[in-house]
Amino acid sequence: MEFRLLGPFEVWGGGLRIAVGNRRQERCLLGILLLAGGRVVATERIADLLWSGEPPPSARGAIQTYVGRLRRALGDHGLTIETRHDGYRVDLLGHRLDVDEFVERSRRAAEGTDAVERVRLWDDALGLWRGPLLADVADDRLRERLGAALRRQWLAGTRKQAEDLLAIGEHERALSTLEPVAAQEPADEALVALLMTALYRQGRTAEAIHRYDLTVKGLDVTPGADLRELRRRIARRDPRLDRPPAPAYAVRVRGEWLPWNVGGHPALEFCNTYAGWSGPPSAGGEWLGGYPALAAWSEQVGLVGPGTVSALLRLARRSPRAADGVLREAKRLRSLLYAVLTDPGDDRAFAAVAGFAQAAARASVLTRDGSGLARWALSPSAGLETPVHAAANAAAELLADPRRFTVCSCPGANCGWLFLDDTGRRRFCSIATCAH
Repeated sequence: MEFRLLGPFEVWGGGLRIAVGNRRQERCLLGILLLAGGRVVATERIADLLWSGEPPPSARGAIQTYVGRLRRALGDHGLTIETRHDGYRVDLLGHRLDVDEFVERSRRAAEGTDAVERVRLWDDALGLWRGPLLADVADDRLRERLGAALRRQWLAGTRKQAEDLLAIGEHERALSTLEPVAAQEPADEALVALLMTALYRQGRTAEAIHRYDLTVKGLDVTPGADLRELRRRIARRDPRLDRPPAPAYAVRVRGEWLPWNVGGHPALEFCNTYAGWSGPPSAGGEWLGGYPALAAWSEQVGLVGPGTVSALLRLARRSPRAADGVLREAKRLRSLLYAVLTDPGDDRAFAAVAGFAQAAARASVLTRDGSGLARWALSPSAGLETPVHAAANAAAELLADPRRFTVCSCPGANCGWLFLDDTGRRRFCSIATCAH
């Protein structure tokens, strides 16, 4: 079964919603046991929570009655409520809890290596939050006792996603995300600062300053130094607030930040969509944060035409899971190709890259251009895999070219970008602009 506690309390099984408990307190009791994560909850604590610290003399009997009803309602669906000493425990094995999924997805989002990727991961996490914890069965006091940490995590995630949205220039979406949350949390200065920045970037300077004034009035104290400084910068229209800073070594393609072309060959540019080969993974810069970046890259280096890329982006929006799978394959090919180019003796990596190239060959058709000359081109049926096939074709071409012996790796800290150098004199990929 699936238990949804983030918002109105719901229980689902086999694609159908299951009715649980006629009384609010019965559903609330089940919520308390589920939130315990498989631990025993003492009867005394259950009574304290259900009756807000003032349980009646009949509380213990009422709890026993509620547990009996819940067992009858859910036993046939595989949920076991065990009696342990002077308390109760729910066996969660084989069942899903949206609270657990929210915590895990939030962890993955926070660990994302790219702002675009993190926004998508935060969408997955925050999308589970349908409203306040146990919205229809718990009051504010009980909710604070049971889920204060969860709410803090939700607020932190909302702020982090807004930061990433602002960093990639999505200030309109950041604004629509922040406004309803700021209305609930008017004293959250970090949230207010993000909202003011989003308003300012939309040209709504007066509203941004008014939001500051509302916060001052609501706090009834002097705001912190950071918020006061932001208000001054907005008032004098500081141009540094207009947009997120762009890396000096990046270009904007179809709304995606991509690195300069410094390698001298598309296969090298493919490897150079990751900066950090020479350091630990966390130190690198991941440019392929989503499928749109992969598609934009293939256009940037001339491997895929603009019309095809536009079609791929539409297809990716319709099939996001499939697009994510292709992106994972692209990153796998990239790692294997980097291994081959930096260690010609790596036969395992070469065989794997060859497999990608052979798949690309099978996805190609022989056509004629306007002059009547024949050429190999990727078939439209390649679909979302087109950029991966194109990169594999470029890899095969370079590996068959004597120039592959002039490939050098940038020795810059946390870099490792690749470039062609037949002089043997070039030291860095592009005057060390790759450095993070």
